Amino acid sequence: MVKIAVIGYGVVGSGTVEVFYKNLESIEKKIGESIDIKYILDLRDFTGTPYDEKFIKTFDPIINDGEITVVAEVIGGINPAYQYVKSLLEAGKSVVTSNKELVAEKGAELLRIARDKKVNFFFEASVGGGIPIIRPLHHCLSANEIDEIAGILNGTTNFILTKMISEGMAFHKALSLAQELGYAERDPSADVDGHDACRKICILASLAFGKHIYPRDVHTEGISMITAEDVQYCDDFGSRIKLIGWASKRDDKAAVMVCPAFISESSQLAGVNDVFNAILVRGDATGDVMFYGKGAGKLPTASAVVSDIIMAAKMNDNSRSLYWDDSEQPFVLDRNEIDNRFYLRLICENKYETLKQAEKMWGRLVLLHRNGEEENELAFVTESINEKKFENDCALISDTAEIKGKIRVLGY
Repeated sequence: MVKIAVIGYGVVGSGTVEVFYKNLESIEKKIGESIDIKYILDLRDFTGTPYDEKFIKTFDPIINDGEITVVAEVIGGINPAYQYVKSLLEAGKSVVTSNKELVAEKGAELLRIARDKKVNFFFEASVGGGIPIIRPLHHCLSANEIDEIAGILNGTTNFILTKMISEGMAFHKALSLAQELGYAERDPSADVDGHDACRKICILASLAFGKHIYPRDVHTEGISMITAEDVQYCDDFGSRIKLIGWASKRDDKAAVMVCPAFISESSQLAGVNDVFNAILVRGDATGDVMFYGKGAGKLPTASAVVSDIIMAAKMNDNSRSLYWDDSEQPFVLDRNEIDNRFYLRLICENKYETLKQAEKMWGRLVLLHRNGEEENELAFVTESINEKKFENDCALISDTAEIKGKIRVLGY
C-alpha cells in the first residue's frame, strides 16, 4: 500500500482530501495498488471530520515515517514550506505542491535535489489551478522548441477587467464586487499588482526555456491604474484589455513581463472572460496551442494536486523531463532592451502641438476616439519602439501634457 501525507488543511488541502477519498476507487485503479492518507498536518484543530484520527500538529512524524513515500504540500508561501519540502526530498520522499511562490523562487534547487535523490517534485497545481499545463509542456509538447508563452494567469484580475469592459464599472467597484463574491482577498495586492501572474509566468518560462527565471528579474505591472476611458479607447482600437504574463525566447536570453495590454479582438485570449484563465503556447512545430479553464478554486486546484499524487505514486524514478537549470548569469533581458507598441492617453495644454511632438518622437500614430472625450484629450497607439526610449520621450512630453493612461499593445 502507498502511504501519503498532506501538509495543510486549508482551502486546497481540504479539497485535496475530499477529491482523494471521493475518487479513491478509480485512483487505486490508476496506480495499480491501494493508497491511503496516513497524516494530515495542520496547526489548527479539526473535529467532526471522517479523518480526525489522521490530524497531527508537527512535521516530525511525516519526515521520520519510512512508510510515507509521497507528500502533498498545500500551505503556500516560502516558510516553512521550503524547509519542509527540501527535507522531504532529501529524505527520498516525492513531493507535490500547489505552491506557486515556492516553485517560482526555489524550483531549480528543489528539482535538482529530487533528481539527485531519484524522487519527484511535481507542481501541476501551481499554475492554472485545474488547467493541465505543466505536464503538457514537458511531455506532450516536448518535441517542440517553445518560442513564446503568453497567458491570462490570474482569474481575479480577469474578472475585474471583464466587469470594467462589459458593464463600464470603475476599477474599485469591480474589485469590491470580486471581494464580495470571494474571487479576491481582503488584501488583493498579489492579484491586482500582478505578483501572482508573475510567479506563474516565471514557472512556465523556466520549464519552457530550461533556465530558472526569478520573479525579481521580471518587470511587473498591475491593473489598478486602468480606467473606463482606457477601456473605451481600447474598444475603438478593436481590442480588449487583459493582464498578460508573457515570455519570449530571444537567442540565449528571454524577454519576460507581466503587464496590462491591448489584445486584438481576433485573439483567442481576448474572448477569455470572468475568472477563467487561458495560456497560449507557441511551438515551432505545433504553432499556437491554447489551454483554457478555471485557474483557481478549491476543487479544480485539488484535482491537479491529486493528479500529481497519482503520478508520483506510480513512478519508480525521477521524471527527467520536468527540470530546469539554475541561471547563474542574468537570463532575463532588461526591460530597456525590449521593443513594444504603446497606447498613450494625454490631457494636453495644446492638443495639436502635442500631437506634432508625439509624431516627431514616435512616427506614425493610430489616433483613437471615444464618446464624450474631452476637448484637450489625446489618445493614440504607437508603432513598436524601444521601452527605454519611450519612457525617456514620455518624460519630455509630460512637460506640456499630463499622461493619464499608458498601456502596452501586444500581438497575441
